[in-house]
Amino acid sequence: MSSTTAQTGTTTYAIDASHSQVGFSVKHMMFSTVRGNFRGFQGTIVVDHANPANSSVNVTIDASTITTGDEKRDEHLRSADFFDAANYPTITFKSTSIDFKDAEKFTINGELTMHGVTNAVKIEAEQTGEGTNPWGIDVAGFEGSAKINRKDFGLNWNASLEKGGVLVGEEIKINLELEAAKQ
Repeated sequence: MSSTTAQTGTTTYAIDASHSQVGFSVKHMMFSTVRGNFRGFQGTIVVDHANPANSSVNVTIDASTITTGDEKRDEHLRSADFFDAANYPTITFKSTSIDFKDAEKFTINGELTMHGVTNAVKIEAEQTGEGTNPWGIDVAGFEGSAKINRKDFGLNWNASLEKGGVLVGEEIKINLELEAAKQ
């Protein structure tokens, strides 16, 4: 993870949810795409400047804050058919290692826990910049993406279509756009 000045030690950043997005997309009826995001999340990014491979990411998402622009669909997604937010209120990601391609591009290996199921996930990520905001706080930007199969997490609900196929795709694309403030 890059730095505009030579740094040593570790730097901890808190994700600023008001300037960040945890989004996803999935195929609907096998040919269109529905997008959504979670409004409630928090997390930390720890950068070890001396040994970048020791850096880490931890994120907790409030499953009930899912929004897709359609309240009926959102209610269905919160139900036991999908996230079962009443019984599994959080989705978590904890990194297990980070593999650097160069100073700005890296793969975050970690464990995603959703719907009571934990699976390994790889997030292709990059640091998009850093600077000082108007209030004098050092901030950094990060973007990342991953693909998961929702059925691997027990999100199995679907409906068959009259002309063949299914209503909801299995592959979920995750898109992360994060701004994080130095603590």
